[in-house]
Amino acid sequence: MKQPTTAGDALSPLVISLMKGVMWREDNERHWQQLLSLQARVRDHVAVLGLRLELDEAEGYALLRQRPLEEGDELPRLIPRRPLSYPVSLLLVLLRKKLAEADGGGADRRVVLRREDLVEMLRHFLPDTTNEARLVDQVGSHINKVKDLGFLRPLGGREDEYEVVRLLNTFVDAQKLEELLASYRAHAETLGKEVPE
Repeated sequence: MKQPTTAGDALSPLVISLMKGVMWREDNERHWQQLLSLQARVRDHVAVLGLRLELDEAEGYALLRQRPLEEGDELPRLIPRRPLSYPVSLLLVLLRKKLAEADGGGADRRVVLRREDLVEMLRHFLPDTTNEARLVDQVGSHINKVKDLGFLRPLGGREDEYEVVRLLNTFVDAQKLEELLASYRAHAETLGKEVPE
């Protein structure tokens, strides 16, 4: 297989890879190093498409995000928005909260949760039900959706344990997290639920 020999040769595969989704350092160390050395050119290249490169060297991932549209901007969105259901959006916010708690809790910032942990997290916000099996099945479908979005990673050999992927921090910052939590708590209170802090 022919290998890129110049910076120009390397640029195209990098941009194509980023257009397909998140680039992880652990998946291809050589591509990751090329991205670090060519990131200024990648940023310039994708900017003409209305995109921006977000790169987290500490966590080892990079992705393209749609640049916020400005007034008078007629550039169409290249990356479509994905509407999320209420439970999936809620689960993402609760996972982001777990990441924030881990960041402030000590050296081990890794967040690993069992399926039953996720069920309990959501239970506080969802209407009461007498059908426990149905609740567990529904939460299972929400977990699968979050897995498909790339924010939960099943642990090898353990089907009911998941690591929360830190990529989620990119999509929900600390200020937005508090706003969303307040909104979900208020909604849960209308259901007569008591939500723990």
